[in-house]
Amino acid sequence: LSPKWLRYLVKSAIPLAKKIPDYLPLQIKHKYRFLSLSDSLYAVHFPSTKEKMEKARERLSFDEFFILQTAALAIKKNREKKCAAKIPFDLKLIKKFVASLPFRLTDDQRKSAYEILKDLEKQTPMNRLLNGDVGSGKTVVAATALLSAAAAGFQAVLMAPTEILANQHYQEISKLLKGFKIKAGILTAARKIKTNAPLLIGTHALLQKKVKFKNLGLVVIDEQHRFGVRQRAALKNKTGKFSPHFLSLTATPIPRSLALTLYGDLDISQIRQMPPGRKKVITKIVPPEKRSEAYEFIRGRIKKGEQAFVVCPVIEKGDRLGVNAATTEYQKLKTFVFPEFKIGLLHGRQKTCEKTKAMADFKAGKTKILVATAVVEVGIDIPNATIMMIEGAERFGLASLHQFRGRVGRSQKGACCLIFTESTTPQTLERLNALLSSRDGFSLAEYDLQYRGPGAVYGTEQSGYLNLKIGSLLDFDLIKKAREEAALILGEDPNLTKYPMLAEKVKEKMGEINLE
Repeated sequence: LSPKWLRYLVKSAIPLAKKIPDYLPLQIKHKYRFLSLSDSLYAVHFPSTKEKMEKARERLSFDEFFILQTAALAIKKNREKKCAAKIPFDLKLIKKFVASLPFRLTDDQRKSAYEILKDLEKQTPMNRLLNGDVGSGKTVVAATALLSAAAAGFQAVLMAPTEILANQHYQEISKLLKGFKIKAGILTAARKIKTNAPLLIGTHALLQKKVKFKNLGLVVIDEQHRFGVRQRAALKNKTGKFSPHFLSLTATPIPRSLALTLYGDLDISQIRQMPPGRKKVITKIVPPEKRSEAYEFIRGRIKKGEQAFVVCPVIEKGDRLGVNAATTEYQKLKTFVFPEFKIGLLHGRQKTCEKTKAMADFKAGKTKILVATAVVEVGIDIPNATIMMIEGAERFGLASLHQFRGRVGRSQKGACCLIFTESTTPQTLERLNALLSSRDGFSLAEYDLQYRGPGAVYGTEQSGYLNLKIGSLLDFDLIKKAREEAALILGEDPNLTKYPMLAEKVKEKMGEINLE
């Protein structure tokens, strides 16, 4: 279809816009002096002036956000009608747990834990998102909630997106709760230990039909954006008369204004503070001519007993031309660059047993260098790893690069992140330099959002419910107005009885929303 032919077709169809009913409540149209729906549809295609086109874009963008927010808040209100088990806030127990920790909680951790524990006391199911920067200590906050539920006689479940993460959570949480007589179990495709324990950690294996829960009170979902609505619903369907409380964790820092749009029906807790004593990770962009110098630096650190990650954008060379592949890099480093060191390989196409062995060998210090893909982006905790080397860095977003950097610097040893790029474009170098100047994941998320758009940063292009045709997630003021108006209208008329056309649109959107 040529643009000229397309314009002709649109021009022929546009008079029909007058027949489309305007579902936006009259009082909102008057309040913001919005154009009518038919005028907006005409002006967005055939504007008489630039001002008219902007007015049309504003009205149609508002419509998208308003329907989305109304649907999200309606879901939240419906959930509040459901019944959850009250999990008492045992202050004595929580104080004992906090006192047993080998470190002091930050104020943000304390505040988030308090918000969660107060939610668990309520008879309405909690649906909270715990959003923290990489290394900010989300796991220990989740552990306070898991302990609280298990100690009160409920089963608590933590679901992770990968076996590596599930195993790590199992080890870490078992250690944290060692003195509290709470047995933990694990269920993955490869491991089944105490699957009827009051605290069960696992992967998608938890969703199997044969898996039965006993008095399920709390579900914690790690990296919640990696699970679909059906998977979360499957967990809910395994419960009895009570709905479990839901706590979702994400290590991708999300600016609050965007979080309201992405997760409109969730309450949000944020951890922005980093634990004290963390050494800053030195970050450097390495130009191609200094590659051999960087290799010598890495060699020196490994000889001192430290370890290194090498991250590549793809698994094999054929996956994308001209991009550093993990399998190729592994062979190169093993054969030509570091033949004296044992090197491991980790990527998503390996069998479970291969991935488990690669991680176990690296954690035990048997392998000195681990070549991997983005599977190491989230949650991997190896305190002895002090070097993060990233190949083809221009292929990753700032959020991912910040996540990779967060895999090192988890001990008192000085750590560094070496960024390799073949790109010399000013835009790429400016973006990568932002990583050098900022250690705050939330600031970097704002930057990435501005320069790359939300789809690239958060994968929202793949989110069905966020199928925005005109609205921009950078239009924070419009998002805020839409949310305020949605709250007002549902406050006055929860079932939208006075607005049947709007009710129809909202119902349609509720069917799409990936926000259980």
